Amino acid sequence: MSEDAMQESAPEARTAELGHALEAVRRRIDRAVATAGRDSTPRLIVVTKFHPAADVRRLAGLGVQDVGENRDQEARAKAAEVEALAEAAGTGPSGLHWHFIGQLQSNKAKYVVRYAAAVHSVDRASLVTALSSAMTREQERRQDAGLPRREDLDCLIQVDLDPRPAHERPEGIGSRGGAAPDGLLTLADRIAGAEGLSLRGLMAVAPLGLDPEPAFRRLRELSGAVASRHPGATWISAGMSQDLEQAVAAGATHLRIGTDVLGPRPEVG
Repeated sequence: MSEDAMQESAPEARTAELGHALEAVRRRIDRAVATAGRDSTPRLIVVTKFHPAADVRRLAGLGVQDVGENRDQEARAKAAEVEALAEAAGTGPSGLHWHFIGQLQSNKAKYVVRYAAAVHSVDRASLVTALSSAMTREQERRQDAGLPRREDLDCLIQVDLDPRPAHERPEGIGSRGGAAPDGLLTLADRIAGAEGLSLRGLMAVAPLGLDPEPAFRRLRELSGAVASRHPGATWISAGMSQDLEQAVAAGATHLRIGTDVLGPRPEVG
């Protein structure tokens, strides 16, 4: 095969690779749903961090509607590139929903509201204030530019489910973050009352090195407590490649799957 032919076939091969992986994950989710005896299937968010915008476009072509990112600088650049690729292809807007799932600094709120449909990692009152203020400014910017208003920003509270004291927890890449369970209702009230924000539910990452089942059961209990006060806050964002079955069994409504769809993260540099 000539070098030109190999270059032309590479994108098609990557699309096929993603398609096979995506179908395998969807079958895995279906099996987990059947095993749990559920009558609803969780929504799949494909986490695309460190992977190129071209892969996101391929996923959209394969029927993916929700993608997740955990670093603002990468997310905003990628979202813009995806839309540029869609425009160049003449297909119109991508129609993707971008979910911000990483820990977020308050000073990044003004950027996140430009592209994100949802933030899964709200963990403190100061971030609620920053996101609400950023939404107000974003609506004003759109009005001045003659653009339609954007929908309210869907917000989930990230919950810290690690029962270990701080000195026993993994540090660095293994740390999880999140709001303390005993402060959830206060934080939920704050989000529900904030201009431009919509309280949707809870998010959590299973504690590193521990059985995820107890953590996810606890998340479901906490979700019920929040939803009893705020009936619209029914989302449970939980489960990644290594623990999606346990998350489905515990009632997760949204799964955040990266590696099992996209493969290992690309080497940088």
